[in-house]
Amino acid sequence: MHKPGYRLALFATLLTVVVVLLGAYTRLTHAGLGCPDWPGCYGFLGVPMSEHKQAIAEARFPEAPVEVAKGWYEMIHRYFAGALGLVILAIAIQAFRRREEPAQPLKLPLVILALVILQGAFGMWTVTLQLWPQVVTAHLLGGFATLSLLTLLTLRLSGRFAPLQLPGRLRALAAACLLLVIGQIVLGGWVSSNYAAVACVDLPTCHGEWWPAMDFGKGFHLTQHIGPNYLGGQLDSDARTAIHMSHRLGALLVTLALLALAWQLRGAKLPRLAGLLLLALALQVCLGISNVVFHLPLLVAVAHNAGGAALLLTMVLINYRLRAVSAVTRDASDRIGTRAVIASRALLPAGK
Repeated sequence: MHKPGYRLALFATLLTVVVVLLGAYTRLTHAGLGCPDWPGCYGFLGVPMSEHKQAIAEARFPEAPVEVAKGWYEMIHRYFAGALGLVILAIAIQAFRRREEPAQPLKLPLVILALVILQGAFGMWTVTLQLWPQVVTAHLLGGFATLSLLTLLTLRLSGRFAPLQLPGRLRALAAACLLLVIGQIVLGGWVSSNYAAVACVDLPTCHGEWWPAMDFGKGFHLTQHIGPNYLGGQLDSDARTAIHMSHRLGALLVTLALLALAWQLRGAKLPRLAGLLLLALALQVCLGISNVVFHLPLLVAVAHNAGGAALLLTMVLINYRLRAVSAVTRDASDRIGTRAVIASRALLPAGK
């Protein structure tokens, strides 16, 4: 049976999916600075719509003329993110009140609350530091981390999915694949924040070459100066090509690793987990290829973000199912087994 707090955790997880996709849409429509201040928009609670309010807004921020559509993209994302923060606060309060109940997670909800507070700070810095790539990437990763931890909390409160007693090497492979997927998401965030998604517009080559001119030093220079407006990116072509090609090579490595994991899952008599993993992987690979072939159409690019989230959550589910049985669980199982044996013997006729 579901444990207390399951429905609220599930709602928060689904709301986080919406927030992550809204963030991707805001970033891909170049609306990250649709409101040049934080948490309001040109000093208002919403986007200034009347001519009078727009005149005030442009007087306050003469370097940032009002663009109503971009402003609303940004503010809608903020509204949903704020609502998510309140829901997570409710989850943490509920967990604290029930902390004495058996099997009630407490540390995980508190970690999620701390993370969403940090996410609010990253959202502010994204605007105040004018889309500095390091902050934008960290903000994106924070969203994925929040989604992953909420999914883990939902799984723990679901009362389902007992741990599978399988060889440790399979758990190690699943953990390694999870780290690879996280690394690939980091690269994807760096591609997006540096506007390198269309640095290569052909497949499987780039600029007609298997190994084009690339500048990895500039592409992965993590101490860029804070201050310029990074909307549209500041890197040259060779640096963006290096970022793009790193993401491609990472995708190849992740694909091979996940195929190996799916094969091992099938061998362990877990065809559903293997099938789910292959489906998420195939979808993400197809969306990544479509981004290049069709030159980053908006809906496909947003779907690619959703595909990355789906692949990450699939890996969270797999690792949760393959988790090691704790000593407490083994002891409880042993006690239950011992009682069952004693009871069965008591029911046997004398002498049996």
